[in-house]
This record gives sequence, C-alpha cells and structure tokens, in this order.
Amino acid sequence: MDTRFLDTFVMVAECGSMAEAARRSNVTPTALAQRLRALEREFGVPLFTRSGRFVRITEGGARLLDRARRFQRELYELKAAVSTEGFPGGLRIGTIRTALTNVMPDLLKYVAETYPRLDAMLEIGVSHELYHQVTAGKVDAALVVEPPFRLPKPFAWQTLRVEPLVLLAPALRVRGRKVDVDRLLATQPFIRYDRRTWGGSLADQYLQQRGLRPQERFEMDAPDGILMLVGRGLGVSLVPNCFRPEAVPKNVAVLPLPRNKLERRLGMLWPAQSPYARLFREMIAAATAQK
Repeated sequence: MDTRFLDTFVMVAECGSMAEAARRSNVTPTALAQRLRALEREFGVPLFTRSGRFVRITEGGARLLDRARRFQRELYELKAAVSTEGFPGGLRIGTIRTALTNVMPDLLKYVAETYPRLDAMLEIGVSHELYHQVTAGKVDAALVVEPPFRLPKPFAWQTLRVEPLVLLAPALRVRGRKVDVDRLLATQPFIRYDRRTWGGSLADQYLQQRGLRPQERFEMDAPDGILMLVGRGLGVSLVPNCFRPEAVPKNVAVLPLPRNKLERRLGMLWPAQSPYARLFREMIAAATAQK
C-alpha cells in the first residue's frame, strides 16, 4: 500500500470535500478518487458516502481514521530515526499572518542555512485554528498568540515577542496636540480588529475597562489592512503593536494607551515529544540571540 493513499484519506476526512482535499494535496480530483477506491478495495469497506459536493465518512472509515493518524505520526518518527540530520522531511509550521513580517523570517532563515535539505511548508491561519492543528498533529508547530487558557502538559511553549495594545490614529488628528486617547475612541469611527481572534479580544477588554462604546465602522482580521485604513483617515483602531517601525506610514500615529497592561504574546507552540523538538529549540535560540 502506498502511504500517500492514507494521507489522501485523512485529508478528505478533514476537509469533508474531495475537491478541497485534491486542491490541498496538489493532485487532480480523478487521481484522488482513484486513491480512495484503491484503499476501499484494500480494506474491503466503503470509506465515504457522497452528499452533494461534500462527503461523509462511513462507520468503517471512522474506525480507520484514528489508526491512520496514528500511523502518520509513527511514520514521521520512523523517518526521523533514520534521517542523517535527525529530522524527517516535510516540516509543517503554522503561522498567523502578522508573524510573517516580524518573527517568522528569522526562524526560516535559520532552517534554510542550517538544514538546507529540510523542506518546510507554511500553513497560514488564525491562532485558535492553528492551535487545534498543532494539538491534532496536522502541523508540527505554530507561531501563534498565546492562548488565553492553560496549555495541555504534552505541549511546549516559548514566547518570542510581546506586543502591547496601542491606538492607531490618523497623524493629522494628533500631530502637535495633547492626545486624549479615550476621547478619540469615543468620537472617531472605530476600525475593529476581529474580536473572534485572541489578539482582537484585547481591544474588547480595554473598551470594557474604560467604559467606552465607540462607533464601529469596519471589522477585520488584518492589522496591516487596518493600518492602511487608518492612514486614509477612515477611523482609529486598537491593535497589538505588531508592526515593524519602518512599516508604519507617516500618516499614521501609533499611540500608547494610558494605564494599559494589555499585551499580545506571540510565541511558538509544539508537542514536547515532537521529532522536531530540538530544531524548534535551536530556531528559537537563534532568533532570540539576534535581538
């Protein structure tokens, strides 16, 4: 049996769609369907039933899924045991979008220079989704916002960057003036950092603490996009200070908040027993040494 067929089966089960699984696996839908039929002949049971554009896993497929995931983990560990560098191929790292410009480049630079034969794939998402991907074994590690709850013991965490909550405001509204942050929030249109994200929830906490109810104009999960909108004079916003200084336009002011201790902690999460654990520690040490 080709082990890629099991990978295909797991991907279809997780996506719930053969078309989406084919796209993510970079194979044609026809090739993917052929792999599934080969597995069904091998095990002698149907694995999925079709429901419109989606598929549902059968009872036999559900019994296979847990063992297939376990097999994938064991196969990675087996490759690690015989790899000349001590690591299996196909490193999968999740990252939030904002980390692509401030932390991730240094981590990837270390991997490329130290282990040039190690291939890596990035999975971009939001923190709560990437957290579940790490705990489910779908990615090997993730650069995410620190979860607002206690981490399970089998997982390791290392903070790499602390980002205080700040106010973004059009520079013309604050230049040469004594700024009253709360007044700006109360009187100017508010561009909200998506409250469903762990970082975005910080803005809610600040507004509640200060008893403020701003006039909301837009809401999005894109701090870089918020930065551009504020620069166009469309409102003010509360976001973690995830920006490199040179990336902030001159028409945007980044203002500290009075009596504020709210901050976003960005770090790496990985299974403590991961075959890549040594690599993650090395990456973090190298990135920290550059500060």
